Amino acid sequence: MAAVKHFDWQVRVYYEDTDGGGVVYHSNYLNFMERARTEWLRHLGFEQTYLKDVLNIIFVVHSAQIAFKKPAKFNDLLTITSSLAKTGRGSFEFLQKITINQQVLVEAQVKVACVDAKSFKPVGIPEQIRLKME
Repeated sequence: MAAVKHFDWQVRVYYEDTDGGGVVYHSNYLNFMERARTEWLRHLGFEQTYLKDVLNIIFVVHSAQIAFKKPAKFNDLLTITSSLAKTGRGSFEFLQKITINQQVLVEAQVKVACVDAKSFKPVGIPEQIRLKME
């Protein structure tokens, strides 16, 4: 499988995702982006359980910078675009956008670190994952 540096995933906004005003509650955008990154890994052939149980690693968010531009609302079908921007020895950065009908609602830069599943200490990204990322 060739590297996938750009990945789109769709999610429907449910009532539970919204606040009293009927718009997506701000922290739920982070959940949508997390799910998109998980689906990207799955698309590459790596389930989270395999990472933890076999490779003894987990990916954790190191930092995130988010810009909220327009609100999403109940029943909207959103596209979360995850673009791999930078890969380091033990981390990688995504540029993620949440759009509806190609209109940008949220933009984020998310740095993800690879850590040992038991000690939570930083480790290098395993070669088999790196090869599929690059």
